[in-house]
Amino acid sequence: MIKEMATKARIASRELASTSYHKRQEVLLAIAKSIESNLLEIVKTNSEDVARERGLGMNESLLDRLTLDESRVRAIAAATRKVATLSDPLGIVKISRKLENGLELKQVTVPFGVVGMIYEARPNVTVDAAVILLMSANAALLRGSSSARLTNSYLVDLMRKVIAEQGLNQDLIQLVPSEDRDSALELLKARGAVDLVIPRGSAALIRTVVDEALVPTIETGAGVCHIYFDAKADSEKAIPILLNAKTQRPSVCNAVETLLIHRSRKADLLPLALLQLQANKVRMNCDEECLAIAKTLGIDANLATNLNFQTEYGSLEINIVLVDDLDSAVEHIDHFGTKHTEAIITEDSDEAKRFVSMIDAAAVMINASTRFTDGEEMGFGAEIGISNQKLHARGPMGLEAMTTTTWIVSGNGQVRS
Repeated sequence: MIKEMATKARIASRELASTSYHKRQEVLLAIAKSIESNLLEIVKTNSEDVARERGLGMNESLLDRLTLDESRVRAIAAATRKVATLSDPLGIVKISRKLENGLELKQVTVPFGVVGMIYEARPNVTVDAAVILLMSANAALLRGSSSARLTNSYLVDLMRKVIAEQGLNQDLIQLVPSEDRDSALELLKARGAVDLVIPRGSAALIRTVVDEALVPTIETGAGVCHIYFDAKADSEKAIPILLNAKTQRPSVCNAVETLLIHRSRKADLLPLALLQLQANKVRMNCDEECLAIAKTLGIDANLATNLNFQTEYGSLEINIVLVDDLDSAVEHIDHFGTKHTEAIITEDSDEAKRFVSMIDAAAVMINASTRFTDGEEMGFGAEIGISNQKLHARGPMGLEAMTTTTWIVSGNGQVRS
């Protein structure tokens, strides 16, 4: 099944690669318009998925990711329009040189070809991935989770209809059946038919994809993110950043999971953080010193364990630890982090620079919320995922990340001696 779908996708992607940038723009703008025109039907269809999964006991974090309300649907359309305004990622000359024998060399960006997506719950990924892949002239094989099957099916049908109306091959976007695990495994093993697979979802999903895949993959998403309050942290900045990073949308991968506080701020900044987290109904897991202070404030907290430090909660829960200095903070992050997003809050520019130089992560924030590691916030319009690895892309992945390169060698009859 997957190889048949991939064969159709390959043919469609070749056709798309020969179309103009402006034609690809037109397709995306038409998709955005169709999404807005069908907004109420999308929300209604999604509500059926949400009601079914709530009845089956899905947790609130996943339900939040699954849900599309009117504002989220409008945001999907807006992101699609934003992607359409971005520069063409194809044909960019990375390297250009002329050799002594007269050969002219150029390294230029080209599409991957056929890209598979395996993702959980979030139906917005169906559109985000599709439009990024379309704009970069790739074909998309989308394998969402069964929890979003009605929403995903509706959105893919909508986009395929628009593509056909625009005179292009609708097999540029195909929905892989999600009824059982076999379709996902078949996609992962379709080496030669599929050029790249990107997982987006839980740490367990990503680990399965990386372990099982024969197709090249980009590891994304797992977000055990930290905020470090330095000795010279400004409390008027620190507390709002902490609350935003934890409470604004706790279900997403760029939410903070562990707060590290310099020991010199034990008497002032720590109690303030504890009280503000309590006021926002955040469950706290503390080291022994923090736990003792929490108890003196009448705050109900738990003793943190290594399992807590390794956990991406996706909910209103956080770990709090006192550290001796920046080096201790970095050591903790290096041991428990997932190389996603790490933040330092400080007024000491030297310490900020040292933190940046020592941290191994896709994104590092200075006096800003971890929530800014996001394609839309960083100006990509939408994102296909956030890569935690170092090859081939890192951080939020937009149009450019969905290209590879080709060497074009132009001669005038030269032969190698």
